[in-house]
Amino acid sequence: LLGQILDQWFESEPLKATLATDAVIGAMASPHTPGSGYVLLHHVMGELEGRRGAWGYVAGGMGALSQAIAGAAAARGAHIFTEKAVCHVLLGKDGRAQGVVLQDGTEVRSKLVLSNASPQITFLELTPQEELPKDFVQRIQQIDTRSPVTKINVAVDRLPSFLAAPNARDGRPLPHHQCASHLNCEDTHLLHQAFAEATHGHPSRRPMIELCIPSALDPGLAPRGCHVVSLFTQYTPSVLAGGQPWDEQARNAYADRVFDCIEAYAPGFKASVIGRDILTPPDLERIFGLPGGNIFHGGMSLDQLYFARPAPSYSGYRSPVTGLYLCGSGAHPGGGVMGAAGRNAAQVALEDFKRL
Repeated sequence: LLGQILDQWFESEPLKATLATDAVIGAMASPHTPGSGYVLLHHVMGELEGRRGAWGYVAGGMGALSQAIAGAAAARGAHIFTEKAVCHVLLGKDGRAQGVVLQDGTEVRSKLVLSNASPQITFLELTPQEELPKDFVQRIQQIDTRSPVTKINVAVDRLPSFLAAPNARDGRPLPHHQCASHLNCEDTHLLHQAFAEATHGHPSRRPMIELCIPSALDPGLAPRGCHVVSLFTQYTPSVLAGGQPWDEQARNAYADRVFDCIEAYAPGFKASVIGRDILTPPDLERIFGLPGGNIFHGGMSLDQLYFARPAPSYSGYRSPVTGLYLCGSGAHPGGGVMGAAGRNAAQVALEDFKRL
């Protein structure tokens, strides 16, 4: 349990709760859920430019990272096609992957196929089911994809001014504007209470809010004097109590609740809002292909990690279909922007390619 680990090392509740957020980010779990301690470890493993456990900001937004990877691939001769939906993986008579078929009927032939889609989409939608072992299919169907996350992107006409650290008169970003701020995280009990409400199908009344202002570091993201605010919030269940839909009314009611919470910490925030984009778990699934809206392609619980990710005997990136590999967050070691799954999968695929 994360709570036990934090209690051993720290006395301050605000500090414990701040650390606890990294143990529940993206997880339908509370700090008191068994296995939550690993999720914290997962978020602080590795290093950035020699600093252990550090995270970095991508100049130009997360899309700039994708563009950098694409540029490196293109420089080595890769051909990149976007807005081309894949219908299914193309298999030969011997059952080997031979490429993919696009929705317009175009066949793209290749000796190997690496899928960055979730295990559910890769194996339940894009791969012919008769080519997969029944126990493997059952395991993929049983992956826990519950997600508590609603992402809200906000455009504001001025920096939030927090009661705890008011803005400077010149309106320039202060150090706390250039990092993540955790709201409604005064103690771990608040996090557990928010989780408990969501388990019953109700969006949290005091949701956990991670607030970042990317434009404080990267001014090119917003017009002069204005800013973009990224809100990573939970807990919001994928399915609301009583089967109620996540319609516009429900989405706006939750966003209003989040904004009311921020207003208590930074009066004037609501008046500064120019526009907002609300992405509930069903929105994240529909737009980005995330099963259940889960940003990790599946829960990071101990029964879905290491040798069991995405399924026992298939943690080595190879799939039951020869020549088809899983290289996204649903593969070992799981979610997070670190590229480990992709790098490892590429190395395995290259080993097999040399044998062809």
